[in-house]
Amino acid sequence: MTEEFAARLSGLLERSRPTLGRQHRLTFGSVFGASGAYVDGHIFASSGGFGVALKLPPPTRTALLGEDGAVPLRYFPKGHIKRESVVLPTRILEDRERFGELVDASVAYVLG
Repeated sequence: MTEEFAARLSGLLERSRPTLGRQHRLTFGSVFGASGAYVDGHIFASSGGFGVALKLPPPTRTALLGEDGAVPLRYFPKGHIKRESVVLPTRILEDRERFGELVDASVAYVLG
């Protein structure tokens, strides 16, 4: 199942930020039954049964969590909330430009 999640995440990243893997070392790994995307060894995105989440800086997180459908990441229904990550609604995942901007913010945040 994590291969399916990795493929979904990889496809979204390739579509919105095709040069990311040439600018940084981009890898994928298993995280609590989900798939995590790492840039230069730092996790910045996750994909699983919960959807797709990005690790984001506080102002961006706060703004997103005020939007319909965006929720804090939980790998399991009753699990610990990953406070730095937001699960994105489908409408954002389908918006190549907006998703790409959030990926940029996530990468800058984890590498900062």
